[in-house]
Amino acid sequence: MSLIGRIEEQRELQRYAESSEAEFVVIYGRRRIGKTYLVRKFFDERFAFYATGVAGANKAAQLRGFNATIRRHGGKGTAKSWIDAFEQVRELLESNEVARDESTGKMVVFIDEMPWLDTARSGFLEALEFFWNSWASARDDLLLIACGSATSWVIKNLLDNHGGLHNRVTGVIQLAPFTLVEAEQLLRSYGLALTRQEVMEAYMVFGGVPYYLRLLNRRYGLTQNVDLLCFARGGRLRNEFDALFHALFRHAERHIAIVRALSTRQSGVERAQILELTGLSDGGTLSVTLAELEQCGFIRSYRDFTRKVNGEMYQLIDPFALFWLRFVESADDPRWWSANRNGGAVRAWSGRAFELLCLWHVPQILRALGVWGVSVGACSWRSGRDREPGAQVDLVLDRADNVVNLCEMKWVGSGVPYVIDKAYNEDLRRKVEVFAQSTRTRKALHTTLVTPGGLARNQYASAVQSVVTAEDLFATP
Repeated sequence: MSLIGRIEEQRELQRYAESSEAEFVVIYGRRRIGKTYLVRKFFDERFAFYATGVAGANKAAQLRGFNATIRRHGGKGTAKSWIDAFEQVRELLESNEVARDESTGKMVVFIDEMPWLDTARSGFLEALEFFWNSWASARDDLLLIACGSATSWVIKNLLDNHGGLHNRVTGVIQLAPFTLVEAEQLLRSYGLALTRQEVMEAYMVFGGVPYYLRLLNRRYGLTQNVDLLCFARGGRLRNEFDALFHALFRHAERHIAIVRALSTRQSGVERAQILELTGLSDGGTLSVTLAELEQCGFIRSYRDFTRKVNGEMYQLIDPFALFWLRFVESADDPRWWSANRNGGAVRAWSGRAFELLCLWHVPQILRALGVWGVSVGACSWRSGRDREPGAQVDLVLDRADNVVNLCEMKWVGSGVPYVIDKAYNEDLRRKVEVFAQSTRTRKALHTTLVTPGGLARNQYASAVQSVVTAEDLFATP
């Protein structure tokens, strides 16, 4: 099967492969996002050396696995330490009997799940430093790719290293979730005949995580698939939440506590509120934990439109985490989704989940609005506590061309056009009025409705200046 999506990432890999210098590239991203699949498919398995760490293994077991890999590639495979292991990799590569990339002649060394290899006091990182600094960095025919899901390790030891690997990484690829159109292409490639409405629903449950989407069985409908994967005893994703965070982060309890707290607040909270909700202590550790969650795409930080300097907000934006915490964790019915998908709790979740889908597709929304080559800031806004009744806009597009789009996201499950009634018309106009008074902006204010089936034409349709539909969200930005 050919690669789906990942166009920019493939261009970057091609650039590194064609480089006339040694390249040390780090690829990271959340568990199940497709890092290994991308590298193996792109290079068609033609690696001069390819090794992977073993989850939960000690130093001895890691070295046994690494030695076995060296032997499979034609080397000795007798190392008793990581220094020896990398020395044997060097000897193997210098033998000129290894595979090379067909188009560029580069020797591609791919070390997957590198964080697992670095067990306590193993000397792995020091050996990697010595390998790169003493030999590999001088080889203009070498491309070293380090890959890993344990984001905290990758950032600390490779990207922010202050020792022997400081500023040695020459390229970084952070793999993001699929977009809607990529998810649609993936599902079709596996023979799933889903409508675009169903693809959006799948995205609202599983996010754009390729592994989760690949688990959908084409013999069943989407509702049955959700039950089988998430709610059935032994379902493949039934226990995924804890496994996900523990695979990504050391001391994952802090990360999980923050995600749980943010799942209870739709539009996000300030740092002080996170401390109240979690009981965590303030300081550098909290800052690092928040940064790691954001780098993996679980949360976003943003500033209120009226607070450009202080008052940073944090919001959970991962669809699967929200779905799991809202429904899967507490459910004991293996057919819970089938029994409850039309209930009030699911309808309330659907509105929030669709907002998250829209946040992942801001570039598509901008394209639909015809905004090209204009600097745009995406933020949120809510009126001060002293104003009654209050007003809130979950997505504000602050454009450099003196326009502000106040985006309203409305999920209509059947995909029929959304109908603005008298009450909602008055609410929209009040929001614009309160926003103008509170922010004192001089920019033109445009109300934008994002809804799958478009807008029904009636006497209140003029309350919005632009409409973004499902077709727009499926566009390639």
